[in-house]
Amino acid sequence: MIRTFILATAMALATTATGFSAEPIEGNWKTASGETAAIASCGGAYCITLKTGKHAGKRIGSMSGSGESYTGEITDPANDKTYSGSASINGASLKMQGCVLKVLCKSQTWTRM
Repeated sequence: MIRTFILATAMALATTATGFSAEPIEGNWKTASGETAAIASCGGAYCITLKTGKHAGKRIGSMSGSGESYTGEITDPANDKTYSGSASINGASLKMQGCVLKVLCKSQTWTRM
């Protein structure tokens, strides 16, 4: 009986600890154009890969950071141009922004799926 309690407690703690290891940016997101983008940990950063649409399978960015704020690069899959980028999370929304020379910027909001 004590052994069962200890095992159940250990499993609950492991599940809780695992839940906190993922960053809020990780997961599947619906882009402004309706495609699905997956963001996953890769080599100390977070890689952004399109999962659906014309450019499915294409890696379109890499971000570093934690919590609600990330920076890195984002690539427009239509023209293969890469821009300095940033991402900020607010609930189930991810605001992505790409800039040229930190002056000319475009942004869009993605939604968690």
